[in-house]
Amino acid sequence: MTAVSPLEQPLALALVERASAMVPTLRARAAECDAGCKVPAATIADFQAAGFFKILQPKRFGGYELDPQVFYAVQMKLAEGCMSSAWVLGVVAVHNWQLALFDAKAQDDVWGKDPATLISSSYMPRAQVTPVEGGYRISGRWGFSSGVDHCDWAFLGGLVPDPHGGAPDYMTFLVPRGDFTVLPVWNTIGLAGTGSHDVEVKDAYVPAYRAHRSKDGFAATSPGLKVNDAPLYKLPFGQVFVRAVSSSSIGALKGALDHFVGAGGQRVSNNDFSSAAKDPDVQLLVAEVAAAVDEMACVLNRNFDVLMARARAGEALDIDTRLRFRFQSAEVSDRCAALVTRLFHWGGADGITRTSPIARALVDIHAGRTHVANSPARVGRNVGGVMLGNPNTDTFI
Repeated sequence: MTAVSPLEQPLALALVERASAMVPTLRARAAECDAGCKVPAATIADFQAAGFFKILQPKRFGGYELDPQVFYAVQMKLAEGCMSSAWVLGVVAVHNWQLALFDAKAQDDVWGKDPATLISSSYMPRAQVTPVEGGYRISGRWGFSSGVDHCDWAFLGGLVPDPHGGAPDYMTFLVPRGDFTVLPVWNTIGLAGTGSHDVEVKDAYVPAYRAHRSKDGFAATSPGLKVNDAPLYKLPFGQVFVRAVSSSSIGALKGALDHFVGAGGQRVSNNDFSSAAKDPDVQLLVAEVAAAVDEMACVLNRNFDVLMARARAGEALDIDTRLRFRFQSAEVSDRCAALVTRLFHWGGADGITRTSPIARALVDIHAGRTHVANSPARVGRNVGGVMLGNPNTDTFI
């Protein structure tokens, strides 16, 4: 008997349908989202009501524990309406997956009274860390904390020195809102609505159980596995997070394509002033973009089919496969940026207005491309180097 795809399960179908139904509303709120430099509270409430934040959350806190393919399908669909809103859903909701890796006591701290509590992040290794009895004292200022206005906790990155002189240990520190200050600095041409402000901590105490070691995420030895033992939580952090910051570009490109196609019959061609729908160059572009959107989504789903199958079988994923999957994620934003640029050029004057869905997709996708996880050159050089016999230099896989 052929196994049913995760995306064909009744709950998965319902979630994607709910996301699809929200697309017109997100388009209508896009200007408000950008102007306010944050996702509207009404949108976050809609996401909560639809169950989107539960997709990767443990069942013991009311979550769904669905396969990641469902999460990314919802994110891509939402991005057809507003990439900023989809980006925030991606990075904030994926934290519900990472919190499941923390010690059970940390999970209770966040979700014990309210399982709908949200967590922001900045994984930049900015923490000034001092080990103390029972935990750490941290200080620092971090950038790019997307969606922080809606969150009561934050994951903040830092390097903990090795007492024996070895390589420092990268850790994520879980900090409550009372211990950090939001600095409203976000003012950008793209992804303006993500509200990715700076956060600052001044000498906060973080108990040891609220710190998560990157090494544990890499090796699937996280303390949270003692209470959350589903295969979902045995996936490598470096595979799950990177797709949360690349997948919305696929949806935004699809939204731009839909707008481009919808206006094609009325648009005048840049070539010969006839209908753009009859322009062979436009016809080819539309076909290429549609094929690329389908291909990138298919590769994403194939990769997580493999990852989940290995996790269910209790098998470790080999480094070569991890590297290839990591590179395929890093390529997404670059490919989407190139394709939406071509749509923008061929869209003519229709695309240059501030309210144009194509213009918004252009700046949003290019902004997403600047995320360090979406740099294909850096990742690709390492992948190619390993294929040629050089040592692997990337642990975020």
